[in-house]
Amino acid sequence: MASIRKADYYTMKVSQRPGAGARLLAEMKAAGVNLLAFTGFPAGGGAQVDFVPENGARFRQAARKAGLRVSKRKTVFLARGDDRVGALTGILGRLAAAKINLVALSAVTAGKRRYGMLFWVKKKDVARAARVLGAR
Repeated sequence: MASIRKADYYTMKVSQRPGAGARLLAEMKAAGVNLLAFTGFPAGGGAQVDFVPENGARFRQAARKAGLRVSKRKTVFLARGDDRVGALTGILGRLAAAKINLVALSAVTAGKRRYGMLFWVKKKDVARAARVLGAR
């Protein structure tokens, strides 16, 4: 059985240069910010990075201190569970049955037969997706 929760996340644009992500992560480490997830991908001549902090207030304070210009708080879903064939089909099937479209999804195995998944829905669908999935 998967545990599913809503989490805050923040985005920012960075140059797509060696070490850009490492510097961001070093800033968060120095400030004692624990990240549940960190993603990055090419966007508009640079890259977009997404931070999913364990503690949003601590992250915002650290970002401000480091001079980072991050987006307003947004919502992502974080699912964790036992890794098995078809592990994601239950979650995705419930969203499909409720006619909730995914904006993006990223899933990985986490070792010891566990998986983690981040997924995004449109802002207008966040509350309904949380109800459908029983996300806290």
